[in-house]
Amino acid sequence: MDKAIQKNTKVFVIIRSLLTSYIITTIILLLLALFVYKMDVSNSVVKIGVIISYILSNLVGGFIIGKNVEQKKYLWGILMGVLYFLIILIVSIMVSKAVFAHVGSAVTVFFMCTLGGMLGGMIS
Repeated sequence: MDKAIQKNTKVFVIIRSLLTSYIITTIILLLLALFVYKMDVSNSVVKIGVIISYILSNLVGGFIIGKNVEQKKYLWGILMGVLYFLIILIVSIMVSKAVFAHVGSAVTVFFMCTLGGMLGGMIS
């Protein structure tokens, strides 16, 4: 019974860290959209903002999951980053069928999400 409760709490911790990461991403992207709307910024500034949102949100998510597990916090952070990326990938595929036209950028986003989550887990 105790192991079932532990698995349940880990699932809830994963869900909570993912939801927190997506909330942070949403806030950052909304602020970025407001910034683009109010000021005429270049494409490079927008790209930097998106990169910051990926890394920062996964860092926080990895930190949250790392605080709630006892061992191998960096692996849990990596798991959180991979799940975050997979959800983004699935939603992107559903919205736009041309996702695989930019495999290089998808690989880059995968590593940003994974390393951000791992770093958050290590810091926790």
